[in-house]
Amino acid sequence: MLLAVGGAGKTTLLNYILTEQHNKRIAVILNEFGEGSALEKSLAISHAGELYEEWLELRNGCLCCSVKDNGLKAIENLMQKKGKFDYILLETTGLADPGAVSTMFWVDAELGSDVYLDGIISVVDAKYGMQHLSEEKPKGLVNEAARQIALGDLIIINKTDLVQQEELEDLKTAVRSINGLAKLIETQRSRVELSEVLDLHAFDSQASESLQEKLCLVQSGQPHLDKRILTVTFEIPGTILEEDLNIYLQNLLWEKCLKNKSGNPMDIIRLKAIVSIHGKPQQVIVQGVYELYELEETSVNWNTDSERINRFVFIGRNLDKEILEELFSSTVMKRGESS
Repeated sequence: MLLAVGGAGKTTLLNYILTEQHNKRIAVILNEFGEGSALEKSLAISHAGELYEEWLELRNGCLCCSVKDNGLKAIENLMQKKGKFDYILLETTGLADPGAVSTMFWVDAELGSDVYLDGIISVVDAKYGMQHLSEEKPKGLVNEAARQIALGDLIIINKTDLVQQEELEDLKTAVRSINGLAKLIETQRSRVELSEVLDLHAFDSQASESLQEKLCLVQSGQPHLDKRILTVTFEIPGTILEEDLNIYLQNLLWEKCLKNKSGNPMDIIRLKAIVSIHGKPQQVIVQGVYELYELEETSVNWNTDSERINRFVFIGRNLDKEILEELFSSTVMKRGESS
């Protein structure tokens, strides 16, 4: 998935990916073609008559298309008509909540779909990024730029040649305070190695070893600009019961019963963790986006000579590290330690 606040260089990045000779079959699915686009388009109607698509086939085997339905049905419909692709980039600009789209891939994966979510890429404008993050929103509404950064597994800070180093460092600090997990890449004119944006494996167990290293390095962020969105992390040694972990996560993500010390409800946007589950020698990854989460065993076993440590990273609004950690200790660790 590709997210961007207007003018960040998303279109330039897409054009680069679509026209570069990379020997990969890539489909870019746009929310819609821009008005007055000079691209030649052909119109097709799906068999069910529900989806309307426009597509442009390019010389390097790639495909650029527009769909009226951003769901998986549209993607699978495209694959049926145009064949398999190595990668699909889903551009979600203009959607009310791109994070909700990402959860559909998990649900569909359970049903045996050939499509899975590799990762979420957010493009940020180096020159106007701080301005976007500073925009005041009515009470209760999330700053859109902050949310897109919070959702990202890879954040591309583009147009770095248009700002001074001090401005760039301020923006990177702001981005890191919102999302301490994402990888940052600095670019000019959206030029980036294709290997940097593909095969992220951000939502599967293949990246378990690198995730473990990353979780060890992530620090809780300090509120910056939009003070409500930040990264919070904690670690607690021990082994836990899976059913207790589910209760903890469901209280957080489904019941939304936790409030911070100011009385504001905590709202989880992203969640990543590595935990030690009772009876399992392998490390278990926890992934969450909004209300949806999953536990997946990795191929990495815990070291029998060292203590097992559960590491959590939360990204969201109004988060309070102490309250999150206390709830984990009281509802999960207590029984797990005695079992």
